[in-house]
This record gives sequence, C-alpha cells and structure tokens, in this order.
Amino acid sequence: IVEFARQPAPRYLQSAALLESASSGITPFAIDPSRGQLLALQMQTPELDERVRQGGIIGYIILALGAIALLIVIERMITLTKIQSSVRRQMRKLDKPSKNPLGRIIEVFHNNKALDIETLELKLGEAVLKESPRLNRRLTFMKMIAVVAPLLGLLGTVTGMIITFQSITLYGTGDPKLMAGGISQALVTTVLGLSVAIPTLLFHSVVQGRAKRILEILQQQAVGIIAIQAEERHK
Repeated sequence: IVEFARQPAPRYLQSAALLESASSGITPFAIDPSRGQLLALQMQTPELDERVRQGGIIGYIILALGAIALLIVIERMITLTKIQSSVRRQMRKLDKPSKNPLGRIIEVFHNNKALDIETLELKLGEAVLKESPRLNRRLTFMKMIAVVAPLLGLLGTVTGMIITFQSITLYGTGDPKLMAGGISQALVTTVLGLSVAIPTLLFHSVVQGRAKRILEILQQQAVGIIAIQAEERHK
C-alpha cells in the first residue's frame, strides 16, 4: 500500500466513501489496474487553484479586474432596473414629478413653461443630456477592462515564453519539467484574459443597451412634452 502525498480528485474519494459505507449489494468503485501508476499521473493534474497560481502576478491582476467588472455589472443592473421602474411609474403621473430622471425633466418643463418653444426645447434637451452621464456611469471603465484583460493575458504569454527560453538557454531541452513553469504561465494567463474579457464585453453590451433604452424613453417624453406645448399655444 502506497500513501500518496496528495489526494486524488473528489469523485474518486466519493466512490471510496461509498464503498466504505456500503453494507450489501453492488457498489461501483474505480480500480487502477497499473498498480498506482495511472493514479499517480492523475494526481499530477493541477487543480483550479493551482492553475490560477501558475498564472503568477499577471493572472491575479486579471482576476482582480474580472472581480471589479462583476461588481460593476451587479451595481449597474440593480441601479438601472430601479431607474427604469421609477421612470415607468412617472410616465403614469406626468403631472407629479418625483426624484427620477423623467421627473427631473418634467420639473424643468414646469419651471420654464413661459419660454418660447425653441428655448423650451433647448432646456429639455439639456436636461436629457444631464441624465446621460448618470445612466452610463462606469460603463467606460467596464469596456476598458474588456480591452485590457486580453492584453494582460498576452503580456503573461510573452513573459512565460521568456521564462521558457531562459530555461532552455541555461539547462537545455533535456528535462521538459524545467520549461513547464513558463509554458503554464503563458497558457494560463491567455485563458484568464479571454475568460474575463468575453463575459465583460457581453455584459457591457447588455448594460449599455438598458441605459440606452431609458435614455430613449426620456427623449421621447421630452419631444412629446414639446409637441403638446406647441399644440396648446397654436390653439
């Protein structure tokens, strides 16, 4: 019996636990016919946390950017959902402006009713433009993460290949394990960069689309207010 320094994958441990707790019947169990050689090779396969460590400091930076992007997505989705709900409620009560983007536009209209149509249109257009930065907040930073993450992955790839070539220069190609660290860093950072960039870019499009729909509602309501005011003055 050989005790390995590291335990195998959880699925193998689970089958061993089932076999130990079984009292009767047939229990499926995996047996290594090579007397431990296949199991030893299996345990050399790195787990997820080991893969991340292989990426080095660049891999941790990419993961940190991914965590920041995730927090931005959660915050923006919650905020925009609340804003969209308040705007829809405000559309049913145009005579009672409240604290939401559409309410602030209606308040600008009430404060400038006496102005001519052209000036009123400029005032409402300015009010709509003031709401745009609030709706698109942090989206630029989110897009920057989507661009920077694969570039950091490429940097990790180049760094890993430099480490690999340095190992070849010092020790030759006789022992592949000496080159494994640099190759692992090169591949892992590339995977991490793409794994962060792709969902971040997708979520950026989703959040940007929701902000754009709210802004379109504000523009439609502002144009509608101007049209109603113009009709009333022409009567």
